[in-house]
Amino acid sequence: MRKKVEEAIEEIRPNLKADGGDIELVDVNNGVAKVKLKGACAGCPMSTMTVKWGVENFLKRRIPSITKVETV
Repeated sequence: MRKKVEEAIEEIRPNLKADGGDIELVDVNNGVAKVKLKGACAGCPMSTMTVKWGVENFLKRRIPSITKVETV
């Protein structure tokens, strides 16, 4: 499953890089993907919305076994 999540993250990475940020997959365990935001995304007040409404929704649609995305 980790490989599928990494591939999906590669698809959304350009959107984050366009705003000066980036994302790193830290772990996938029991349907929970743990990610780390980098660059401008790391300190952005909108980062919670980016993860929940952007990254989590995208991953859930692409990989139904993903139930949650958490930042670490």
